[in-house]
Amino acid sequence: MKVLLSIKPEYAEKIFNGTKKFEFRRSIFKNKDIKTIVVYASSPIQRVIGEFEIDYIVNADLNKLWDKTKNHSGISEKYFFDYFKNKNKGYAIKIINTRRYKKHLLIKEDLKVSPPQSFCYL
Repeated sequence: MKVLLSIKPEYAEKIFNGTKKFEFRRSIFKNKDIKTIVVYASSPIQRVIGEFEIDYIVNADLNKLWDKTKNHSGISEKYFFDYFKNKNKGYAIKIINTRRYKKHLLIKEDLKVSPPQSFCYL
């Protein structure tokens, strides 16, 4: 099973060029059968640009999460802690096997779904 995640274009690009090996989330999908993340690059791109597989998911308090992921986070420490403001714990999805689509997809026409605020099941 797959989920569609909205990711800011600059971070989506880092995922596909290999400099971002973790995708961070304040909350995460409940279905344990999710193996693949489809990437929707949000505004101004507004296209589905590729996908990646989930190696594993870390759920930890923020200091431990940052310590475990900082070398491959693709973001600054300040951005990390700003993103998780008012949260005690967070999630980090370990990215493997990225695949950038040759033809980017329009979400409403090609996938027949609306852009997710966070994620949606496909």
